[in-house]
Amino acid sequence: MAADRPSSEAPSSTPLNPAEAVAPGWRGIARDWSSDKDAFKQVSWGKAMMWIFLLSDTFIFTCFLTGYMSVRISSTEPWPYASEVFALTIAGAEIPLILIAIMTFVLITSSGTMAMAVNFAYRRDRVRTAALMLATAAFGLTFVGMQAFEWSKLISEGVRPWGNPMGAAQFGASFFMITGFHGLHVSIGVLYLLIVALKVLRGDYERSGNYQIVEIAGLYWHFVDLVWVFIFAFFYLW
Repeated sequence: MAADRPSSEAPSSTPLNPAEAVAPGWRGIARDWSSDKDAFKQVSWGKAMMWIFLLSDTFIFTCFLTGYMSVRISSTEPWPYASEVFALTIAGAEIPLILIAIMTFVLITSSGTMAMAVNFAYRRDRVRTAALMLATAAFGLTFVGMQAFEWSKLISEGVRPWGNPMGAAQFGASFFMITGFHGLHVSIGVLYLLIVALKVLRGDYERSGNYQIVEIAGLYWHFVDLVWVFIFAFFYLW
């Protein structure tokens, strides 16, 4: 009888749960992002909040630089030449933008030390991580010190937020607003790095086994360095 013959057909597999089935194409991508399941499951709360903060800060700096370009293009008075305004006299020779070049080098170097600190943090090397973070903070303090010298030099030459003897009055307002806001970020970053480095050295994160706070601090610091590259290009080289 047909019922007694062994079936040549393979046994049917258990049907997939529709909720577990992977939707192809754009539907699958939209479902993953809307469910907040696969897209963000590897991102910690602290790192996500830092990215959101940096995104909002990006908008602020973009508005500042866009406003600066708009003011400079529409200015009817001659705009001061950055190579002359920010020149320093060394050994009797006037060198344009020498201080700005050193400041840029210091800040870019600090990005390298911060990247190494993150690397050693995930290796759980407390001493090297803390040492590199302290070195990064030292570079940041050096940058802020040179910026303070730059401010004092321009103030002594009569540059004010409401006036400028070298040309367009908007120059002073743009300079103090943009560089001051960035310098505030660097100063806050230095304090942040010092606090985290102290906690790393004390072994606070060793107990929990989670050194991600060092990477989060690194995100902030790299952002500050990147913003300076744009300020350097738009304000000092233009």
